[in-house]
Amino acid sequence: MTNSINREWLRVPEAAQLLSLPRTRTYELIQRGELPAVRIGERSIRVNRQELEKFLLETRRVVDQ
Repeated sequence: MTNSINREWLRVPEAAQLLSLPRTRTYELIQRGELPAVRIGERSIRVNRQELEKFLLETRRVVDQ
């Protein structure tokens, strides 16, 4: 996998890895419109790094232990 640390647009597997989620769950979030993404052509989907960070900040919750 290419180093995604400095890239602005991420492939779904890279976004999933950063979120520590399975790829299928990440695709579900995109399909439901919860995680913004753009489709390039018929098969390529990209997630903007800033949108990914915004998603994390907006969906964070305090977890009771």
